[in-house]
Amino acid sequence: MQDLIEDTARRAIRYLEGLKERSVAPPPEAVERLKSLDVPLQEEPIAEAEVLAELDDIGSAATVASAGPRYFGFVTGGSLPAALAANYLAGAWDQNAVFHVASPAAACLEEVCRRWLLALFGLPPDAGIGFVTGATMANFSALAAARHALLDRRGWDVEAQGLFGAPQIKVIVGEEVHVSVLKALSLLGLGRERVVRVAVDGQGRMRPGAIPPLAEPAIICIQSGNVNTGAFDPAQEICEIAKASDSWVHVDGAFGLWAAACPERAHLAAGIASAQSWATDAHKWLNVPYDSGIVFVRYAQHLKASMSSHAAYLIAGDTREPSHYTPELSRRARGVEVWAALRSLGRRGLADLIGRNCRYARRFAEGLARAGYDVLNEVALNQVLASFGSPEQTRKVVRRVQEEGTCWCGGTEWQGRAAMRISVSSWATTAEDVERSLAAIVRLASESKS
Repeated sequence: MQDLIEDTARRAIRYLEGLKERSVAPPPEAVERLKSLDVPLQEEPIAEAEVLAELDDIGSAATVASAGPRYFGFVTGGSLPAALAANYLAGAWDQNAVFHVASPAAACLEEVCRRWLLALFGLPPDAGIGFVTGATMANFSALAAARHALLDRRGWDVEAQGLFGAPQIKVIVGEEVHVSVLKALSLLGLGRERVVRVAVDGQGRMRPGAIPPLAEPAIICIQSGNVNTGAFDPAQEICEIAKASDSWVHVDGAFGLWAAACPERAHLAAGIASAQSWATDAHKWLNVPYDSGIVFVRYAQHLKASMSSHAAYLIAGDTREPSHYTPELSRRARGVEVWAALRSLGRRGLADLIGRNCRYARRFAEGLARAGYDVLNEVALNQVLASFGSPEQTRKVVRRVQEEGTCWCGGTEWQGRAAMRISVSSWATTAEDVERSLAAIVRLASESKS
């Protein structure tokens, strides 16, 4: 076991040290070699060291270097050193974060992180929290709590009786609602097509004046950090509108919620503390390994009522039981990495990480604009949208940048225009990486005109 773990560490170190100079996209020949892994399962065991070598020798070269400093796609951060190390240790622990009795360490670390995170985001100190796989399940869990609360007020126990015959719940979203919210609504039986869509402005922000009159409580889903522009819905104004009908406001803050932890960007998240629930990802801007999402609900009992399970052998203790706040029972102890990331960064380090990424995004926007290309969004956070001319030309530039390998940026459509989407989210990105990537994008955009 010791030799195997030491070999794993050596291979991991070699991989990480090579990220800075390798192509961000894997070379086609490396991807082609993956076919050699597709063999019938053999009858006899194979030595663990041979298995690891095969995985590394074939698999490592075919990965996308998203853990490196020049990956700007899908709001993907790398893994902080402390978080990665904690991930390795947690793997050795192999804890099931279901109940306190199954893992006192996992339960303790979740409770510590609950207090730290609520303080960082300025949310109610008694709010409930669950550690889930990502923003989709965080949105799901928060909206399940909202469904419970609104139907409970009308005398309906949705957990016991389901939705057959239940009073209807109106759900209001912006025109730029993220797909994860719609997926969560479909899983909850609330329907992705039954929503009321509200008009947005040129940055994707919901227009509060377009919210229809509400005669009874509804669920209003708002965004902190539009996935394309990084824009924030006007939370305070929307929460005031919701208060009149006692409606539930849910904040989808997959990455934007972290702006609240950065003094120079916290104004963007003004008013979010007035909502009833919030969702975010730790594997985005906190830079912990996948998968790691977090749900927060103002009144913990609503989250607990919608998520908890009971059986004769599942004996709960007097402390917070982790599985009472998540859809899963058995799950990995992902709170370990969240704790390690926060402990290593502290308030100042976290604020610096967020602020630094935002300044780098601004530099991308300035450089592209100076080169004569259109920046389509107000760059207030870490997202940049750029057009290089016609839709065909823009898509061509995106494709060439991805293939060339200096950096990796995604493509998107924004309010009728094709765009390159640059998301600066990694602790490992430096000013040098930004300048190197910017130069490559401008060069490839210029060459693609010919």
